[in-house]
Amino acid sequence: MATNTTTTAANYTMKTFYEKQLLSQAKTQWVHAQFGKKYAIPANNGLIVEMRKSNPYTPSTTDLLLSEGVTPTGQTYGQTRVLATVAQYGAFVTLTDLLELTAYDNLIGENSELLGEQLGTTLDWVVRDAMIADASVQRVGSRTSMLAIVSTDKLSVDEVRKAVATLKKAKARPFSDGSFVMIVDPDVVYDIQDDADWKTPNTYSGTKQLYTAELGMLFGVRFVGTTEGKITEQSVLNAVKANTTSSADFVLKNAPTAAEIKYLSTPGNKIYIGANLAGATEYTLHATTPLTESGGVYTVKLTATKSLTENHIVFSKDAGACDATTCAAIPVHHSLIFGQEAFGVVDVAGKGGVEMIINQLGSAGADDPLKQRSSIGAKVTAFTAKVLNSDWIIDVQSAATLSN
Repeated sequence: MATNTTTTAANYTMKTFYEKQLLSQAKTQWVHAQFGKKYAIPANNGLIVEMRKSNPYTPSTTDLLLSEGVTPTGQTYGQTRVLATVAQYGAFVTLTDLLELTAYDNLIGENSELLGEQLGTTLDWVVRDAMIADASVQRVGSRTSMLAIVSTDKLSVDEVRKAVATLKKAKARPFSDGSFVMIVDPDVVYDIQDDADWKTPNTYSGTKQLYTAELGMLFGVRFVGTTEGKITEQSVLNAVKANTTSSADFVLKNAPTAAEIKYLSTPGNKIYIGANLAGATEYTLHATTPLTESGGVYTVKLTATKSLTENHIVFSKDAGACDATTCAAIPVHHSLIFGQEAFGVVDVAGKGGVEMIINQLGSAGADDPLKQRSSIGAKVTAFTAKVLNSDWIIDVQSAATLSN
């Protein structure tokens, strides 16, 4: 069994140093996670973390009216529990004795930075996806569904003000400086930065930049940038290779992308096939083996036999509106605006636990009899994220100029 290099004081000190370096590097990736209310993992408490939010007291001009000399009925304090299941995340790299002998760089230091960046980004995705999953939704242009979003539905000042009004009416708590926060990707920033009311952090009146990756302020909202914002893109845009007659199978014309393979490999998913958007028909993928590959040829199987035409477009409807001719869909950007304590995360710097794992040459015993391999790994013992109040966080869905 592999053993960690923690047997001597020197090794323990080294491990602690690189763990701090790993955590520091991971934290630089936590654009979303930095705003979550932190919760520790109690020991010996299973995989469930209990997050709590206090129930608000109800204002009333009658119930709170005092009578002289009469003690009123006291308030009953209550909390709402939000349960979330934690998971472990980690990765390692194997190094050889020859590499260690000839490498000029500090391999432990270099890999602690690389693993920290990888792990930090992964955890931030976990937080981002949890926020989107339980957030309220505002679609630009008041679209009734994501599939209806068109190229002109870009984030605007009016949409930001509308989101702020929604948060205020829900009594969402602003952050300590009185502002809400909105996390946006570069394409969305491009559309909003030309506004005359946009202020950069160094021009805030009497304030300063508070958050990692802060970009600017607009109408009491601090904008924070991320390259890891969620963008919902069309999964499938391909074509039929050849005519088929009364067959459930057809061959894709173009080698599928990773996204196409994932979508077309999922039984029951819907696809559309036709010469254009208006002429397309909906089909359902086979219940057991919807996609097979042989010699670089990818065959799609439907639930029923159909006759299909060569070069007809094969596409999915799982992003924005599809073009009438090409059937290509508009990518949909998810910008998150929220108040304080809208969501919770496990405190990784505390009991969530980032661990640096260093296995020396030969520590694998019989699996490494010539002491040729060592490894450097990073692990988060337990992590999760969960929205605490859906009314205090809004997923603003939009198109963006640079990605249309």
